[in-house]
Amino acid sequence: MKEFKQSVIESLGHYVYCLVDPRDNRIFYIGEGCGNRVFNHAYDALNENLQSLKLDTIRNIISQGMDVEYYIIRHGMTQDVAFIVESVLIDLLTYEPFNLESILTNIQSGHHQWDRGIKTIDEINTLYDCTNIEPYPHDKLILININKTYVTGERGSIYEATRKYWRLNGNRAKLATHVLAVYQGIVRAVFKPTKWYPSEEYPG
Repeated sequence: MKEFKQSVIESLGHYVYCLVDPRDNRIFYIGEGCGNRVFNHAYDALNENLQSLKLDTIRNIISQGMDVEYYIIRHGMTQDVAFIVESVLIDLLTYEPFNLESILTNIQSGHHQWDRGIKTIDEINTLYDCTNIEPYPHDKLILININKTYVTGERGSIYEATRKYWRLNGNRAKLATHVLAVYQGIVRAVFKPTKWYPSEEYPG
């Protein structure tokens, strides 16, 4: 297995890297780290108990007698800056309006993707030209993140995307005076709950 010498590690600092499939020269993973982080995924792939699309891709490459290709995209950064660079690259390669096919195996979005990631001009205007919410002292709020269902229309409406299904403490939920539907850091709707209903089956 590959690894950096200690002298290289000390000079690299935090870096952003990508893993490339040599069969089609496509990037399939973007990451951030320091030391030998870039090589750790290949070690993880040797453990059959660990399962992910990223690790399966690495295993398929190795099974064909080939090696993952590694590229350091930017280095010599602080961790905070590396997080930003990583997030920008993940955003650019996964933003659905101009990525017709999914090429990354990353499970998580980059840091601050929802509040600082790619946005249309209308979304930028909405984000920076909206009024801050100032709840009254007696208000008890529940914020529901609808990032995954608001744009796709998977649940039909903001109301449907907000009202189900969530793992919540029932007693705490009953104390809430308002439920806020939040998409990309912006409150899109406010609901006043009158009753909470348990779901017979949580879908995933």
